[in-house]
Amino acid sequence: MNRLRLAWRQTRRDLAAGEIRLMLLALTLAVMAVSAVGLITDRAETGLRQESNRLLGGDAALRADTAIPDAVPERARALGLQHAQTATFPSMVQSGESVSLADIRAVDSRFPLRGRFEIRDTAGGPVREVQGGPAQGTVWLSADAARKLDLRIGQTLGVGNLQLRYAATLVREPDAALDYFNVAPKVLIAYGDLAASGLVQNGSRIQYRLVVAGDTPAVSKFTAQTRAALGRGQRLETSDDARLEIRSALERANRFLSLAALVSLILAAVAIGLAARRHSARHLDGSAVMRCLGASQGTIAVLQIGELAFLGLLGSTLGIALAWLLQWAVGLWLAQALGMSLPAPGWQPVLAGYGIGFTVLLAFAVPPILALRKVPALRVLRRDVPVNEPSAWTVGLLGVGGLAALLWWKAGSATLGAIILGGIGGTAAALAGLAWLLLWWLKRARRNLRGPWRYGLANLSRHQGMTLTQVSALGLGLMALLLLGFVRTDLLSRWQQTLPADAPNRFIINVQPEQVAGVAEFAKANGLAEPVLYPMVRARLQAVNGKPVSGTDYAAAGERAKRLAEREFNLSSARAFGKDNQLTAGKYWAVDHRGGLELSVEEDFAETLGWKLGDRIRFDIAGTPLEARVTSLRKVEWESFKPNFFVVVSPGGLDGFAASYISAVNVPPAKQAAMDGLVRAFPNLSVIDIDAVLAQVRGTVAQVSRVVESVFYFSLAAGLLVLLAAVQASQDERMQEAGVMRVLGASRKQLRLAQATEFGSLGLLAGLVASVAAGIITGLITTEVFDLPWEFDAAFLLYGTVGGTALALLAGLWATRKVTETPPMQTLREL
Repeated sequence: MNRLRLAWRQTRRDLAAGEIRLMLLALTLAVMAVSAVGLITDRAETGLRQESNRLLGGDAALRADTAIPDAVPERARALGLQHAQTATFPSMVQSGESVSLADIRAVDSRFPLRGRFEIRDTAGGPVREVQGGPAQGTVWLSADAARKLDLRIGQTLGVGNLQLRYAATLVREPDAALDYFNVAPKVLIAYGDLAASGLVQNGSRIQYRLVVAGDTPAVSKFTAQTRAALGRGQRLETSDDARLEIRSALERANRFLSLAALVSLILAAVAIGLAARRHSARHLDGSAVMRCLGASQGTIAVLQIGELAFLGLLGSTLGIALAWLLQWAVGLWLAQALGMSLPAPGWQPVLAGYGIGFTVLLAFAVPPILALRKVPALRVLRRDVPVNEPSAWTVGLLGVGGLAALLWWKAGSATLGAIILGGIGGTAAALAGLAWLLLWWLKRARRNLRGPWRYGLANLSRHQGMTLTQVSALGLGLMALLLLGFVRTDLLSRWQQTLPADAPNRFIINVQPEQVAGVAEFAKANGLAEPVLYPMVRARLQAVNGKPVSGTDYAAAGERAKRLAEREFNLSSARAFGKDNQLTAGKYWAVDHRGGLELSVEEDFAETLGWKLGDRIRFDIAGTPLEARVTSLRKVEWESFKPNFFVVVSPGGLDGFAASYISAVNVPPAKQAAMDGLVRAFPNLSVIDIDAVLAQVRGTVAQVSRVVESVFYFSLAAGLLVLLAAVQASQDERMQEAGVMRVLGASRKQLRLAQATEFGSLGLLAGLVASVAAGIITGLITTEVFDLPWEFDAAFLLYGTVGGTALALLAGLWATRKVTETPPMQTLREL
């Protein structure tokens, strides 16, 4: 206890004297950067997850083809969850003499639990958001339904036994993006009118849904209990079951935010490592005096490590407190910018902040501190006596291993973690190697230089260890900052461009073979782009490699695999694939394919069902078998919104089977009436408006972009502060030497020129390596983690090198500015 009291007294003394203020500042900034990013990320991810739940109208939904048992809503109530019910089915509706097939949906007054309906109360009137569906005795129609039925607001519509008043036009449903293949006009009625309509009969093709919402733990418990009790014809849905386009956007959002946290960790390691080096160097003489006075190695170790522990606790607490204030301020702005309330952050980022603070201290501060206990008493007389502590390397390796584990954990992706760790290791090795070559060259070249130039370059070669450390630290810090800048500009813009403004917004389905040419002619005559029509045949999985299979055979592979195996497949055929299909394994068939039947399968789909190259898959198509061999796997860009299929058969494979054709086209607002003309010309066609899906995906991308930008702006600002603290950590030696030079008659101009030469050389080398490393890492992350296209940008290399040089030069000159402002005797006394 006495030693700990001494450690606390030493901590207070060093703080008062300014000895460890830089170390405290670096630690506080580092923990603040990591914790703030973690807290903001936690809130943003939770908020975006809740936002994505609008696709369900709640946090989870149970879908069933029979009435949902009362036990399920009772379970939701017992867990404190809100719940609402809907029912969807096709039926005929009547308006005067007009009769039409409609997609009828009955919703209760509580639906949706997440999100809002958007409706118009008058023709051409303003859009407003409402909670809950239509009142009993009224009906809402989609604009398409109102046009087809020639119905105006205030008129009545016959729905079964009921005559319901058309009260509003439905503009958007919160969960419309879940399944846009609802081909009939949309009609919404109150759930209370369902029984009176007389439309629910034995054999009705009705789909029931129970939606729940509430606290995340309670929802998780509900989903676990419900999934364990699923009956035949029931399926549990969460936001993870959203459309692939939406799910892909959310997954990329998580990767972007994980990348921000990783970069903050790198900056933390750089700053604390250099600050710890300065802290240790300032205690060498004091430890040598204590050894002369009889202090044991254990006493010195406890004093120094105890001081470090107090410093870690104080710095981490301050950093987390500041991070909490910052995330609160940023959270208010984000909530306004995103138009949604953000939940309070969890405690995990706070605990992670403490863990990161102490882990980085263990990795970069404890090794030099441990070396203090081996300081020989002779150092009091000779300052050049080396200090060696073998155990410090062991502790350092353990700390670096812990930091690597933190990086891996923060990555949230094995690929992202491997790229970042590999990039850090490779960059550090390259920086150290090039710095050594620079020092080797300087020893031979400096004799040919004169004046301040020679002094600045000679100073680098005189302090080899410091130069190696400085170049490595600056390079890693600059690499992290350049990575941030590149992600903020190029990578984020590439992601936003994956959904172009001219993406298809109408699907045309149910085109018969004899109508293909006519549909193409109609599009051309009306100024639309010629549609590409794909055949589509419904089939069921029958056997894999000759072994009959069913959904139960995939029960162990998970609910999704079981569901995929049980449902009907949409098979298509194509001679070639577009840019939105990327070959990942095997090879495509030739355009003029004449051999046996082959299959090309989407890679995630194949992985879910356990299909591999060479497997023979047999389908049943209306009683006729079709067997083919898997010869290629593809990665599909679902965000393209073009018709894509999990399973595609080689040309000629679907000949002879009853097929309909599907296409996707972009219809400008001025051409909307052309779609009505298409349906009049070909009454059997269905034109599906997917503007709701496009709006949802674009909205998700826009929201995520704002979150990512806010996190990255903060990381960039904190990173600049941390990097500046890292540069300051090595200023003592430079200031002492500059003080001596001033005593010997050097002018201020000569000193500043020598310092500019030194820092400019360091920055040039660090900036060049950092730019190359950031470019390589960004390319790997772009292609391997975010699945986006990437091209090397030579301008980025130039900007990074120039920017890195300028940053190091400005930071170095600012850190040593006191040399020319302070009398040299005062500088030498202080140091």
